[in-house]
Amino acid sequence: MEQLKQTPFAAAYPAGVIEWIDVFGYAVPVTWGDPFAEYDAIRNKAAAMEFSMLLKWDIEGPGAMRVADSVFSRDIGRMKPGSISYGAVLNENGTMVDDCTVFVHSTDHVRIFGGNPKVSEILDSYRLENVSVTQRRDQLAQLSVQGPASRKILQNLTGTSISNSDLPYYRFLTDVVMAGLSVQVGRIGFTGELGYEIVLPVQKAEEFWNALFEAGKHLGLLPAGAAAVMMCRIESGMIMADFEYDDSMSPYECRMGWAVDLNKKRFHGKQALTCAKDKAKFTVVSVVLSDEGEYDGVSLWVEGTKVGFITMAIPSPHLNGRILGLARVERAYSGIDTELDLDAGHSAKAKIVPMPVYDPKRTRVRS
Repeated sequence: MEQLKQTPFAAAYPAGVIEWIDVFGYAVPVTWGDPFAEYDAIRNKAAAMEFSMLLKWDIEGPGAMRVADSVFSRDIGRMKPGSISYGAVLNENGTMVDDCTVFVHSTDHVRIFGGNPKVSEILDSYRLENVSVTQRRDQLAQLSVQGPASRKILQNLTGTSISNSDLPYYRFLTDVVMAGLSVQVGRIGFTGELGYEIVLPVQKAEEFWNALFEAGKHLGLLPAGAAAVMMCRIESGMIMADFEYDDSMSPYECRMGWAVDLNKKRFHGKQALTCAKDKAKFTVVSVVLSDEGEYDGVSLWVEGTKVGFITMAIPSPHLNGRILGLARVERAYSGIDTELDLDAGHSAKAKIVPMPVYDPKRTRVRS
């Protein structure tokens, strides 16, 4: 992994990472040795995981809201400063480019987080004369602190209230002094738990990490790698680019249809979406496998006809170790309790179950 870039927090990582993966050209820990302990920290205590690898676009100047709204599937024109919105950026033909998160700082400043560089091209195509679009990944570090103890740990580092009433889910605060540093704090995450995301200058990343873990050491705070995050996101039914969707799929085929506002006057790809909902062939479902094994990419069949494939599967601690996966499946075969066959050589069956498996009403993230 020597050819990969180091993330801003990497210098502060404790020793013991036993595996790394490439995420957008950055070396990202898979685990510090026990992904189930890291998962347990997320679900029952608290864990810190880095997302600095994501792209961050600052749209600034008169008309910044208009530019952002032109590329985003949801209506952000009426969003107030401090609000967050999750939705999609689409191709002209109405298929997925990226699932993105929009932070409205003011009418003249909007920040978009995502993973696909193509979003830059689309933003530039709608840029107004007095509006700038600037990529900030090299300047901004991003740390997610997730778990039921996350609020207590972070609150001990700041005099600004981050209670549920003062900082509700999908809201954020800027210029918060936390651990003596000026940071952005948002109620958001990728685990299905109560959690916060901290954004701060890359030069301050190591200092913040050290202060965070000093404050959290008595409450069970652990660093968590990609393996634990994938367990959480699959249990919580959260989609990911290049797994649950690609650029051949409309948002209606990857459970993103709810994030499309066709009442907006315009947004990139809207015209192609007007009839896409009725033509959607696939959807994303949760499946439980009857046997242990590796099932990533395995095709799913009904009476000799291929109807989809498993995008990613993990042993689910919430299901006592049973194998749980997400899958792309033809809508005609996506009903709850439908049993699907696997490729030849696999004796296991896949059964479609309600999504999400963990915390179905999503009450924990809003607690």
